[in-house]
Amino acid sequence: MEITETTEEYLEIIYKLQKKDGRARTKDLVRLLNVVPGSVTNTIERLEREGYITHEPYKGVKLTEKGEKLALQVVRRHRLSERLLTDILHVEWYKVHDAACRLEHAFTIDLAKKLEKVLGHPKICPHGNPIPTELGEIIEERTEPLINLKSGESAVIAKIAEEENGMLKYLATVGIKPGVRIEVLKKSPGKKVLIKLGNKSHELSKFIASIIEVRRGK
Repeated sequence: MEITETTEEYLEIIYKLQKKDGRARTKDLVRLLNVVPGSVTNTIERLEREGYITHEPYKGVKLTEKGEKLALQVVRRHRLSERLLTDILHVEWYKVHDAACRLEHAFTIDLAKKLEKVLGHPKICPHGNPIPTELGEIIEERTEPLINLKSGESAVIAKIAEEENGMLKYLATVGIKPGVRIEVLKKSPGKKVLIKLGNKSHELSKFIASIIEVRRGK
């Protein structure tokens, strides 16, 4: 059975949503894939028939073992594509996500293996997210959301969990990227977070502070 780009896109998004929330809801798929609800419903029914997902009405979908295996292959090709763009073509890290979404479908398993070797076997993508191995293993660093830090605490940005281009561009503009140390100056009742980055301070929304993963210590 031929695996379509649509199948790969859906499984990749379902994997990310399931990792975050335990399952993927239809409304989140509509938003992230930018398609109409009817299209999502039809594709979910097809993916369930093909054995990639299980669907529980009003609760959402989850990947089967078969679906997770393919999803991790797509995630691997996507993140290697991002490293190709940053490391070889010198594209800015916050611009590579959309281009990688197209490139990921062009690489076979063998080409991905060769690309990984050329890149020097990178462990993370430019946004700090782990690259699955050829065997589908993925090693997650122990991190926590920036929103969890208290006033006066500092940490190093480990990864950006969401990879929407507009948001990544904003983060890059203010200097927020993996490897940078930040300090929480203040948390407002509305959950906005005031951080110190170098000699400047920036106020982050609850959403942005929740998708920036940090690691404590040096």
